[in-house]
Amino acid sequence: MTPEPSSRLPRKFGHYLLFDRIGAGGMAEIFLARARTELGGQRLVVVKQILPSLAALPQFAEMLIHEAKLAALLDHANVAQVYELGRADDRLFIAMEYVEGFDLNDLLRRCTKEKVAVPIELALAILSDTLRGLDYAHRRVAEDGSPLGVVHRDVSPSNVLVSFDGQVKLCDFGIAHANDLVDKGASPSQTAEALKGKAGYMSPEHARGEPVDARADVFAAGILLWELLSGRRMYRVAEGGPSLLEQAKRAEPRPLVERGLPNESALHAIARKALEPDRDERYPTAAAMLRDIEGYLAGANLVVSPIRLGDWLVASLGSDIVVERRRRQRAAEALELGPPVRLTPVPFEPVPLPRTAIPEPTPTPIATLAGMLSARSAAAPPAQASTSPSAPPPAPLPPPAPVEEPPRSRAKPIVLAALGVLVLVLGSFYALRGP
Repeated sequence: MTPEPSSRLPRKFGHYLLFDRIGAGGMAEIFLARARTELGGQRLVVVKQILPSLAALPQFAEMLIHEAKLAALLDHANVAQVYELGRADDRLFIAMEYVEGFDLNDLLRRCTKEKVAVPIELALAILSDTLRGLDYAHRRVAEDGSPLGVVHRDVSPSNVLVSFDGQVKLCDFGIAHANDLVDKGASPSQTAEALKGKAGYMSPEHARGEPVDARADVFAAGILLWELLSGRRMYRVAEGGPSLLEQAKRAEPRPLVERGLPNESALHAIARKALEPDRDERYPTAAAMLRDIEGYLAGANLVVSPIRLGDWLVASLGSDIVVERRRRQRAAEALELGPPVRLTPVPFEPVPLPRTAIPEPTPTPIATLAGMLSARSAAAPPAQASTSPSAPPPAPLPPPAPVEEPPRSRAKPIVLAALGVLVLVLGSFYALRGP
């Protein structure tokens, strides 16, 4: 079957060139794209095309634009930058920073496939950077000093990005807020699709539809910690069992299993405090949870760094995904530039120049030439024996021009005369003295 024009890759989308489809969710299709800058440079970006069924809802589009504008104000090492929100080809989209590596969901899936466990210190490093990004966003204020009130609402593994150089960035700030409005204007099927995968990381107050604050993101970070420690999902749907949304409302996580980690009870206590159903009993801020995790790392003598995290990613999971994306990018660039132009050679026909007909010389035999030379020598008399009166005598050669000698210097005779006088004076002096 021939794919629809909108699904073919690579393809132009606004001023972006989409060349790799890297994901899809309940609200958007996600593409890796290349964008050209005003100065002629280029960079890789992630383009999220909002599903037409959601973008057509006025409340959803209005809230998405509002939240994306707030997210564009966030500038932190652990937050993926939002570059643009706009429309192209009748599709609402968001363009954001591309992080070359894995999202946490893909990372954990690959670890399961390769049967590789994430070292606890690296898992806590990922969580610590996630909490740093959350704390920055929660405390961000506007130019007039008023708090922006940013709450992520979807701190899930698919929104935690880990690069091959060990950088961790949290993406999609505020987008879930617009998604919450789907319930007010969408069909049940759209609502179910929008909640798919998100309900497993909701705080109980969020799942119940109550107003949320920064503590809802802290609860989601607690779920990440629980899953990193146990290596499995905290909420799972069993046949005939409650849905993810129902489990999120109850907030009854199973106890963590002992894994023999250093001072493991302290680590489990951090997870329990972050997962308190009552938000007043929970960590009040992301910074408070971060301080306890850093205290645990220091007490357990666990050293973490972005360099070590990046080295572990490359050594354990490889970077084949990047190689493949580079290949697709080069193919997209070649398609954008078009096939190489083949120059057709122009046939060259020399133009004949006008020529004067010159008769071909007849070769003279060598013997004939020798006879002619002998006859000329015998007929020509010597020049000095000529007495013909009609032949005037040869003109005499002009005398050579006199050669002027350079003027002689007068200094030499003067010096000689002075020396002669000196000799006479000395001679007279010795003659007068006598013997």
